[in-house]
Amino acid sequence: MSLEKVTELLNKHKLVEGMVHSQDMPRRDLVETILHRQHLAELENLLTRMSPGEIGNILTALSVEDARQIWRLIPDERENDILWEVSDELRQQLASGQEPEFSESQINAFELVDGKLRQVEVSCRRDLENIKPIWIDLLKASKAERIYVGSHYGLELPDPGDATDLEVSSRFHVEENDEIHLHSNFLLDREGDSRSVPVAFILHDGILFSMRNEELPVFRLQRLRARTQPGYVSDGNDVLLDLYGADVEYSADSLEDVYATLGKVGRQVLSETMTDEEAAATLADIAEEEDLNGRIRSDILDTQRALSFLMRCKILSPSQFDDARQILRDIESLNSHTAFLFDKINFLMDATIGFININQNRRVSQLTVFGVVFMPINILAGIGGMSEYSMMTHGIPWPLAYGAFLVGMGLIGWGTYVAVKHMEKRRLAKPRQGAWLT
Repeated sequence: MSLEKVTELLNKHKLVEGMVHSQDMPRRDLVETILHRQHLAELENLLTRMSPGEIGNILTALSVEDARQIWRLIPDERENDILWEVSDELRQQLASGQEPEFSESQINAFELVDGKLRQVEVSCRRDLENIKPIWIDLLKASKAERIYVGSHYGLELPDPGDATDLEVSSRFHVEENDEIHLHSNFLLDREGDSRSVPVAFILHDGILFSMRNEELPVFRLQRLRARTQPGYVSDGNDVLLDLYGADVEYSADSLEDVYATLGKVGRQVLSETMTDEEAAATLADIAEEEDLNGRIRSDILDTQRALSFLMRCKILSPSQFDDARQILRDIESLNSHTAFLFDKINFLMDATIGFININQNRRVSQLTVFGVVFMPINILAGIGGMSEYSMMTHGIPWPLAYGAFLVGMGLIGWGTYVAVKHMEKRRLAKPRQGAWLT
């Protein structure tokens, strides 16, 4: 549809300009300039609403002359994105062979030099030509960038966001060309915004490819360790195992924060009193920690399945196999901690709800006392409002009659209140006497 619209505007532009140019009229050049600008403005507005992929497809389908006319309307800030979408031949014709550049901080390549990882800055396509990386990390890479990097190394790199659409059983598999694909969730623990970030891994010819759309603390930690500690990694398998191990460590740190938060909540819950507002805030804190604890448990379970899959693939060296088993043992210990935290969360939740029920019962009890106290008073007030009462006090001055009536109502109300309190004290004293006798 976009191609048809662009073609229609181009043909209309050529037709109108041809008609104006062939006619002899005053100010022909001025009319031709105005029409030319009008048609270009229509094309610019149409191109502004298109994605780089759509524009690239249109440039490929048009003739070279029409493609050059469209290319002149492309803003400078969009040229690099569109250059990724066209062939090398068309790129040569439109932009004199200008190479598209990778966006800043999107693609990092790591070589192994003297036992340490050395990061190679990848800013354009030529930077990948003369390096032998063991790890290529793609952060927020576009589809065109993934296609180019994948074609350079002979594989297809997926969008990490598509990992969430895969069945669980399909997240770990081996392709026919012996590529190992893994899709895992890594924890991103931010205050008030904790979530799981999908990361796609591919092991191909000794190179680890990682694709993600968000920066993760685990990856920063891995880069720092591998750059500063000689012999920390030896190949892509080591990098992958260390990423999973760092994720387990990060999850353990998050569990410690959950412990600390629940400790503060527990001290508040176990206090003598708690208002409804404090109980509501406490429930919100408990719910947030429960969500984080569940997310941690889900992520380490995902890591456990990934490590088990790698061990079954028999691609790990004996030392790497031992490292994987150690990570699995750490995961088992974290599983017991998460189970304990779930029990503690349930206890604190029940205790907080119990405080809310106590507050509600206290208010209902107060209303009951008021109702019992004022019930005989209401009866007397009803009697005092009847005509029979005025007949009974016919010979008594009304100030004296109604004054005595009010005093009687007060005495009855006070007596009822004292009786209710006395009965309540006796009810509370009975369990204590029974406990002393036992």
